[in-house]
Amino acid sequence: MKPKNWLVLVVVVLVVILFFKVLITKNKAVDIKNINEQSYMKIESDVFPNDGMIPVQYTCYGDKTQIPLKISGVPQNAKSLGLIVDDPDAPNGDFVHWVVWNIEPETSIIENNNLPGAVEGNTSLNKPGWVPPCPPSGTHHYNFKLYALDTLLSIPKSSNKVDFIQATKGHVIDYKVLIGLYGRK
Repeated sequence: MKPKNWLVLVVVVLVVILFFKVLITKNKAVDIKNINEQSYMKIESDVFPNDGMIPVQYTCYGDKTQIPLKISGVPQNAKSLGLIVDDPDAPNGDFVHWVVWNIEPETSIIENNNLPGAVEGNTSLNKPGWVPPCPPSGTHHYNFKLYALDTLLSIPKSSNKVDFIQATKGHVIDYKVLIGLYGRK
C-alpha cells in the first residue's frame, strides 16, 4: 500500500473513532461529576433483592403498596437526592412509574410516600405519584435509580423524567440502581 493510502486510512479510522466517542458522550443518560470510585451509597429493599422478584402485593395485581426502599452511604456533600423508577421493557418503550426530586439527603427509608419536602414529578400517566408495576405480559425490569445531587432542583412540579435528567446534568455526584423484576404468570 502506498504511503498516501495509509495516511487516508489512518485519518478515516480516527474520524470514525471520534464520531462514535462524541455519539456515546451525547447519549449518556447520567452525567456524573466527581464521583468517588469507592462509593458507599446504596439503594435496597427488604421485599426483594437486586435482580429479584417483586412480591405481587406491590403491583397492580396486589394491593398496589409502594415498594419500601432503604438508602445508605449518601455522600456528605449531597444537597438532595432524586429517584426515578422506570420500566424499559414496557410495550411502548420506557414507562416511568415515579419521579421524585429534592429528597432530603438524610433520608434513610422511603415508604408509604413519606418524603417531606420532596417533589413528585409526572409519571408516564402524566400525573405525579407512585404507579405500581403492572406488566401486561412477560417479565419486566423495574429500575429504581437513585441520584445524589450537589444542588436542590428548581424545576416545575409538572416536570417529568426527561426534565429531571436534563436538570441534573453536571450535578450528579453519585448514582445507584436497584433492579426489581415482575411478570404475570
